[in-house]
Amino acid sequence: MDAALSASSVEARPLLKIALLGYRSNPYSGGQGVYLKHLSKALVDLGHQVDVISGEPYPQLDPRVGLIQLPGLNMYAQAQPMRALSKLRWLDPINVFEWLSFVSGGFPEPFTFGHRLRRYFKQQRPDYDIVHDTQSLCTGLLSLRRQGYAVTSTIHHPITFDLDIALQNNADWGLALLIKRWHLFLRMQIRVARLLPFITTVSENSKRDSAAAFELPCRRISVVLNGIDTALFRPQPDVAREPFHLITTASADQPLKGTQHLIPAVAELVKRYPQLRLTFIGAPKPGGKTERLIETMGLTERIEFHHGIEFAEIAKLYARASVAVVPSEYEGFGFPAGEAMACEVPLVSTDAGALPEVVGDAGLLVPSKSPNALAQAIAYLFDHPQERLRLSRAGRKRIVEQFSWARAAQEFTQHYHQVIDHES
Repeated sequence: MDAALSASSVEARPLLKIALLGYRSNPYSGGQGVYLKHLSKALVDLGHQVDVISGEPYPQLDPRVGLIQLPGLNMYAQAQPMRALSKLRWLDPINVFEWLSFVSGGFPEPFTFGHRLRRYFKQQRPDYDIVHDTQSLCTGLLSLRRQGYAVTSTIHHPITFDLDIALQNNADWGLALLIKRWHLFLRMQIRVARLLPFITTVSENSKRDSAAAFELPCRRISVVLNGIDTALFRPQPDVAREPFHLITTASADQPLKGTQHLIPAVAELVKRYPQLRLTFIGAPKPGGKTERLIETMGLTERIEFHHGIEFAEIAKLYARASVAVVPSEYEGFGFPAGEAMACEVPLVSTDAGALPEVVGDAGLLVPSKSPNALAQAIAYLFDHPQERLRLSRAGRKRIVEQFSWARAAQEFTQHYHQVIDHES
């Protein structure tokens, strides 16, 4: 889409009643909760009426945005997930399916969210001009289209890449079977994506990869770049940057995020920079691969984890750091890269997925899956303060000029009208 849309071109069309969907919308980790929070606010800023329909965990939203809760079992948040079904919940076959799928190693949330969504629309018959799904690609969307609703969906990146990378990082055949079992929901997503006439995605790289992975014609996929909240993620001159202090974002123990490459790089750098410390935004799985790797390499005392904190606290953590690192094996967009750049933290990033589109020439790009390349780039920035200063200023400038949620909302407004006109 044309990124140079004017506000007047959007205002020329009628304001809309919009439903944004998220099957799980964690406000602190995972891109969907962040995406829903900022896109919904930007849309109401344009004057649209917006509801977010979400499963648990629920997002944090602007007061002007409605939240319609479709609670599931939320078994990943349960201390004893096997006991997640109460007597009353046994009466709902959707709950029973979700429980059985979870305990057998599956990930049922996109599928069961779709059935709860279909039930909600059948019972309430809400009045929306457009229904915008974010990555569930559930069969419920097809039901809504049959009921006459205009539907579009955003694919942040094809989850087929998560599956491939997870299998590449696990040699154990038993774990490989479990990984394949967990990703069975992909069959549904691929089928639904092929039946939806309109898809958006968040980068040109994700457009190419989604078209290839889901066997979709590129002409059916529109690109709307994400925004970054530059009022929240901003420089903080009153917070002193700490020398030799790295910061990165972890997402559990997902190989996709490349933590397994960053930890060996840090272990190598410690030999040269004994003051080095690393801050993780997020937390590893207790007893998982990341935690074991950190212990094996003797880095436990050098690494701190911050999990479930507000975005303002994350911005303060960025303000303390001297270098940010994104070691991912794949990113459909790359919020951590954009947020670090907005905070004027010089960035070292892999060239995986869409990261080059976000980083441009305002950060150091290195090959993915290479601890040595990460270590060399980090050391270069440690040793060259003027380059750190140049990249910090260039990063902020790039994000402010090219990645705004207001621009995304304007582009989506045009997309919504295109979908509505087609379905009318």
